[in-house]
Amino acid sequence: MNTLTSLFKNNMRQYGMIIALILIMVLFQILTEGILLKPLNITNLILQNSYILVLAIGMVLVIITGHIDLSVGSVAAFVGALAAILMVDMNIPVFPAVLLSLLLGALIGAWQGFWVAYVRIPAFIVTLAGMLLFRGLTMVVLNGQSISPFPNSFQQMSSGFIPDIFGGSGIHILSVAIGVVLSALYIWYELRSRNQKRIYQFEVMPIGLLIAKMVLLLAFINLFAYVLASYAGIPNVLIILAVLIAAYTFITNRTVMGRHIYALGGNEKAARLSGVKTKRVTFWVFVNMGALAALSGLLFAARLNAATPKAGNLFELDAIAACFIGGASAYGGVGTVTGAIIGGLVMGVMNNGMSIIGLGVDWQQAIKGLVLLLAVGFDIYNKNKSE
Repeated sequence: MNTLTSLFKNNMRQYGMIIALILIMVLFQILTEGILLKPLNITNLILQNSYILVLAIGMVLVIITGHIDLSVGSVAAFVGALAAILMVDMNIPVFPAVLLSLLLGALIGAWQGFWVAYVRIPAFIVTLAGMLLFRGLTMVVLNGQSISPFPNSFQQMSSGFIPDIFGGSGIHILSVAIGVVLSALYIWYELRSRNQKRIYQFEVMPIGLLIAKMVLLLAFINLFAYVLASYAGIPNVLIILAVLIAAYTFITNRTVMGRHIYALGGNEKAARLSGVKTKRVTFWVFVNMGALAALSGLLFAARLNAATPKAGNLFELDAIAACFIGGASAYGGVGTVTGAIIGGLVMGVMNNGMSIIGLGVDWQQAIKGLVLLLAVGFDIYNKNKSE
């Protein structure tokens, strides 16, 4: 019991948001009379929130370094507009057009990162200017009109599903098989991690608690895979998200660059004196944010099958809210990729659930604002308590 209490206290914010997500899902499952967790709606939840989750992955790195990026929604709209011009108006093939769009996003991030890192203009001002600049440029290049339709292969990136090579009838067998493979990999990872900790005489989780944790996660993985298999299988965009989550979790936890990002956000002066090239780290964090904003814009355009002047509206606020709700600190130096994803899912489930029960957009915005305020207030309370 003492170990369980200590574990929960040390990971209070992360575990608290997981519990909150479960409670919110149970609440809306009851209020929607079972609609929320139907296979079709679960798939729609993934498709509808994919571009926000992509933004949240990049935004959490920006927030960890102690900055903010208000321009990501406008950048997503601008890149989506140029992608439409390349693919629809100029008939450039999908693959080179996507690469050019991602490169454009990275260049935009480099432009903003230069002003923040080397000229030392506050990120709030730089990205606020970027928000206005790229929103205006989006309207200019689109001339106030939408461009559509995109090639079918491009649409599949956001709205397609992986094909079932086993030819299942009524259920997507490949999705179930992927769930089983992921379960095996998870068991291997947990046991390997536990053995490594014991070799170096680190404290490990009691075996009973570890088994309980593994049973719960294995049940979730396979149930989730079965639910997706019951509709049309695993969406392509979920594969993209999974790769991004795994890659950025590895970068933040296991690489020098990741440690430098946390060091910069924790104390910039101390990090610089320790040999961290703080300006370079800040610059590349914004380059990364620009590339992910471009990817988000492509996913949104592919799902909508059109580039519109109003695309990306308020995306930045949803991404920032996802990060803070998921445990990122407003002071910098604290936050995780998985936490940002959990925060994004909390926002997504709330949006979806409130829409199903017929709650107006005005009340939805008010409730989301209140949840964000409570999340940041909880972060400040924990910080003051630790001090």
